[in-house]
Amino acid sequence: MAGLKYWVWLSSLQGISGISRHLLLEHFGSPESIYYADEEEYRLVAELPRTHAALLNDKSTARADEILGECARLGIRIVTIQDADYPARLHDIYDPPILFYVRGTLPVIDEEVAVAMVGTRDATPYGIACAEKLACAITREGGLIVSGMAQGIDAAALRGALRGGGTPVSVIAGGHDIIYPRENAYLYADVAAKGAIISEYPPGTKPIGANFPVRNRIISGLSLATLVVEADVKSGALITANTALEQSRDVYAVPGPIDAPQSRGCNRLIAEGAGLVAESWDILGNYQAQYPHKIRERGAPPIRNVGYEARSSAKKKEPERTEEKEVPRAVLDLRGGETQGLTDDQINLLCAMPDEPIQVDELIDAAQIPARRALSALTMLELEGHITAHSGKYFSKNVTLLLDRE
Repeated sequence: MAGLKYWVWLSSLQGISGISRHLLLEHFGSPESIYYADEEEYRLVAELPRTHAALLNDKSTARADEILGECARLGIRIVTIQDADYPARLHDIYDPPILFYVRGTLPVIDEEVAVAMVGTRDATPYGIACAEKLACAITREGGLIVSGMAQGIDAAALRGALRGGGTPVSVIAGGHDIIYPRENAYLYADVAAKGAIISEYPPGTKPIGANFPVRNRIISGLSLATLVVEADVKSGALITANTALEQSRDVYAVPGPIDAPQSRGCNRLIAEGAGLVAESWDILGNYQAQYPHKIRERGAPPIRNVGYEARSSAKKKEPERTEEKEVPRAVLDLRGGETQGLTDDQINLLCAMPDEPIQVDELIDAAQIPARRALSALTMLELEGHITAHSGKYFSKNVTLLLDRE
């Protein structure tokens, strides 16, 4: 693309806001026309600040040439807002990036049930397990995960999507040549190989703090829905949730223990009307009719938001039993002090589970384990396939335990 240099020139000019770039493109039609205009012509652009008109007199393309050279070296593709493969979802948000840099293969976002998964960097084992489990299930059932690249919930969501065989999309807050955090270098490489990593910042840009909230509008903008897995009330994930609402996107949250600081933001979102998510279908079920070619059928209907009175007065219901062929259970031999890689909490929960499904509150009482630890252990047991979760917060075990007899 011969005019790509002018796109990079316009996007990398310091001091010019995204809104001003859009005003210029609307007036002149292309970055090349903007480049060859003079200051008097710039002043004819309605609402363009006079200071921005003066900044456009910098006609040096040295930085643009440097960026293009780095992109060629790193295998980075540039997608501009006038390209056919620029996502319409992103185009329609307030102040979309006029271009972004892509490493990997960008899916056709507008055809995907893209779910943004965000949350705290300081995630608990419960949050990590929930993010991995939900991302894996959403991916396997036809969804696409969009997230950042931070430690905590972001990284867990990407790992889960990759484990589910998906093509996740990660949006970063700096240049592609500066992997942040460094410990996610392998994750970055895996996502780039299977999916795509995008940034509106050129190579060489450090991921400074101010870039992250700006970056968040792209994460939510690419997605149909934003899921907050674990977040405190001051978490940046709530900024993404608010941005999603401003973009008329759906917002969901994973509930957590009332005494867990990392769950206070999620619990507040749910209280304010966000969709409560306990399994993948709580999100995907709401899009299955619109995207039947993407979302795989499920037997159970999605859980819809209901009012406070309906929630508080709902009676516990036994899970429906269906006639199924009995499948032999796997055997866990815990004799002689063996743990099979299980924690004490996981073993205690399995020992407390009867042969029939049991409600989670009854199970916690039987196991005599604090609720927060029990929920985390149950999530890990489900990930390992040792138990199955049913509607109504019931669990059943899929294994037979061999224990030392006293």
